[in-house]
Amino acid sequence: MQILLAAIVVVPLVGAVAALLPAPPGLKGKSPEQAVLRHGVTVTGAVLALSVALAAGFDHDRPARMQATTDVSWIPALGIRIHLGVDGVSLPLLVLTALLTFLCALYSYHRMPAGPSPKAFVALLLVLEAGTLATFAVLDLMLFFLAFEMVLIPMYFLIARWGGEGRERAAWRFILYTLLGSVVMLLGLLLIGIKGGTFDMVALATDNGSSLSHTTQLIAVVAIGVGLAVKAPMWPLHSWLPDAHTAAPTVGSVLLAGVLLKMGTYGFVRIVLPITPDGAHTFAPYLAAFAAVGIVYGSLVCLALARSGAKGDLKRLIAYSSVGHMGFVLLGIATLTPTGVNGALFANIAHGLITGLLFFLVGAIKDRYGTSDLDSLSGTTGAALYGRAPRLGGLLAFGAVASLGLPGLAGFWGEMLAMFASFRPADGLSRPAFLTFMALAGFGTLLTAAYLLVVVRRVCMGGDGDGDGVTPATAPSGPGPFADVRSYEFAAWTPLVVLTVLAGLWPAALLGLTDPAVQQLLAGGK
Repeated sequence: MQILLAAIVVVPLVGAVAALLPAPPGLKGKSPEQAVLRHGVTVTGAVLALSVALAAGFDHDRPARMQATTDVSWIPALGIRIHLGVDGVSLPLLVLTALLTFLCALYSYHRMPAGPSPKAFVALLLVLEAGTLATFAVLDLMLFFLAFEMVLIPMYFLIARWGGEGRERAAWRFILYTLLGSVVMLLGLLLIGIKGGTFDMVALATDNGSSLSHTTQLIAVVAIGVGLAVKAPMWPLHSWLPDAHTAAPTVGSVLLAGVLLKMGTYGFVRIVLPITPDGAHTFAPYLAAFAAVGIVYGSLVCLALARSGAKGDLKRLIAYSSVGHMGFVLLGIATLTPTGVNGALFANIAHGLITGLLFFLVGAIKDRYGTSDLDSLSGTTGAALYGRAPRLGGLLAFGAVASLGLPGLAGFWGEMLAMFASFRPADGLSRPAFLTFMALAGFGTLLTAAYLLVVVRRVCMGGDGDGDGVTPATAPSGPGPFADVRSYEFAAWTPLVVLTVLAGLWPAALLGLTDPAVQQLLAGGK
């Protein structure tokens, strides 16, 4: 188990270096480009297999205990150690990261985004995977920061070099926002490490803030919270996200929504709640308020983008929907209750599965139709997927109803638990305030259903979405039948559909992992 976890973090880095080397003569296949793309599929597949083996060997009877641990000294002068481990909180995120990266590599093997050398693309993809996996596996504050930052450069280049229109501006906004947030976060992490006498996250969680003064905790929560909130993304620090998603290649959007956003919310659960409990309690109402506003704001923007004549981009709409969905995650965390934090962790996984699928689908639609503009895709001359590509249309409808939180699918449980926890937040938090936040979140779910059903009607059924039966004048003459779901798309999307259904029908499989670990974290590691 110890070797498995270390290999999961190290293998993508080794694979990234190997991707830049010339392919051996016997492995080139038809071309060097094909060889390096196949290399990406092989390495990410091996990491996924290791992750599944780790999950199978995990002691499910004791998910609150750190398992597969490695703890060796790295920089003795600063007390920094290479400390790895997984529990019920981090294991699902580790497996989700490995799965989505493998599916992206498989998709790219058949549909490589237009841009420079595939060698650089595969190497960056593997470095991105290594950084994300390390973020969920490390148990040292400085290593957490290094892993947190490690993903920024590969994602910047994936957007800037393989993205679409406006990619350079979007990439710069992404890197500037996240770097500025990270600088502030580093100050908070250093403050905790210096005042707490160690950078070890397990020891600090067990200490439960007893060695940190109230003032220290307040400063640390503000500093760390800003860096995590930018990545989450929390309103109003979200403005980098829509441009990044709109410009990124399909696999970049999948990984950005599926795993990178989870790094921010994971940091709140792993660092802020157990290590600075007094500071978290003080700022919880403010976090909940920002989360509730983000839920309603994201839904209202999506509703505006979905209406006829708004020149809305389907990819941009799904990006804004992430602001609302991640608002539920932050709301659950802000309740400071086991129910809310478990709901947040469940919503993390559900959002990764569902939004990852939606970005795959939008990428496929854009490849076939040449645009993701909603006015072009709607009306009788638009996509009309039910008639032209019924399987693709059915999958888009499935992703939409899963995203709006239909009971029986994964999107339902996280949102429901977050609102349920808001009904009765932790002791000392204002119940009237959290009831208000719960009402706003409930209103957000209604808006979410509205815009997603409008999108399904316009793109899948060919309606213009405003009920007057008039096709937008901007819609071009439609093409013939689309190619429906191809075999490689079926292979890349089926796991996401199956897991969305399984998580919705059997939520105890995930909640049984997270709940004991959450209970222990909130109790200070005891």
